[in-house]
Amino acid sequence: MGSYGMLARRALLTENPVMVQIQELIRGVKDCVSLAQGVVYWQPPKKALEKVQELVWEPSISRYGADEGLPELREALLRDENKLHKSSVMVTAGANQAFVNIVLTLCDAGDSVVMFAPYYFNSYMSFQMTGVTNILVGPGDPKTLHPDAEWLERTLRDTKPTPKLVTVVNPGNPSGTYIPQPLLQRISDICKNAGCWLVVDNTYEYFMYDGRKHVCVEDNHIVNIFSFSKAYGMMGWRVGYIAYPSEVEGLAAQLLKVQDNIPICASIISQHLALHSLEMGSNWVTEQVKDLIKNRELVLDALSPLGKDAVKGGEGAIYLWAKLPDGYHDDFEVVRWLARKHGVVLIPGCSSGCPGHVRISFGGLVEDQCRVATERLKRGFEQLVNEGMVP
Repeated sequence: MGSYGMLARRALLTENPVMVQIQELIRGVKDCVSLAQGVVYWQPPKKALEKVQELVWEPSISRYGADEGLPELREALLRDENKLHKSSVMVTAGANQAFVNIVLTLCDAGDSVVMFAPYYFNSYMSFQMTGVTNILVGPGDPKTLHPDAEWLERTLRDTKPTPKLVTVVNPGNPSGTYIPQPLLQRISDICKNAGCWLVVDNTYEYFMYDGRKHVCVEDNHIVNIFSFSKAYGMMGWRVGYIAYPSEVEGLAAQLLKVQDNIPICASIISQHLALHSLEMGSNWVTEQVKDLIKNRELVLDALSPLGKDAVKGGEGAIYLWAKLPDGYHDDFEVVRWLARKHGVVLIPGCSSGCPGHVRISFGGLVEDQCRVATERLKRGFEQLVNEGMVP
């Protein structure tokens, strides 16, 4: 029974979760500081936590709720968030589950889909484990990492049958690159003209820097994904949501089939926390995000030994993206060396389709902790550039 022959090929052919590998690496290194996982250091709003404490003994908290989410939460999301006026909402157990719901609803095994490198590793894995193995990975602009719209237009025109969907993360994970509204609209128009879906992951919508403003697009071929995890510090509470076009006949019913068969509903107490967090308003989030600007500066300084042109992103989200020196194509080996030799851990770019690169997260540590981590990282990169991976 232990034979690989008894296991599903879908699972066997799915990439190993990079974060599980990183967690194992951290456990094996004493005093290691993480700039790897995409988390924020703050907790949900204090007032919101206090309100849900009072709900623990409420009987409805321990029962199933509506598959699509608490009515009052869904109403608040439709009324207040993102100016999506032709969309309906389904609340999910985080944005990753939202993405799986969408793939199971829209794609069949063997369909082709489009992503852009560097791509979000969990989305890639979601395609693999649901049997969508024809994953077409498009290039990003070498200077900006923006998705190549010309490549997309050619690919959707020339690939038969037409790919089922295109997906982007905006602002990006793993790059922290923001897709400007005109380019996002062009990508949307290309998808609409080709007759395929566009799935936009807006998990980091509130994480914008240097005066940039996040914008959503809406149409009958667009599905948007959102998350409470990062903005409101609710990683462990697992609440996200799908905003899908209300006018597409049958879409809601098929999404509900998938939802009912996986979580039934997102955790009820978590949904109440999301609702009470929303009551604090987006200003609460943007105040937290302001504190990350110094962290971003510290990481940029730590990456300076790699050279100015090596570093991209950081326009939004909580990430910077860096190219390793020539000759270091095996980025996972560099990540292991940095952890063991210098006590700081990153995400290897190979997990996002770009060997020879690394992702650095600046959201998970308060400034003093981040300073310690970036001092180690800078020493590591200085040694890498000047001496190599010295044992």
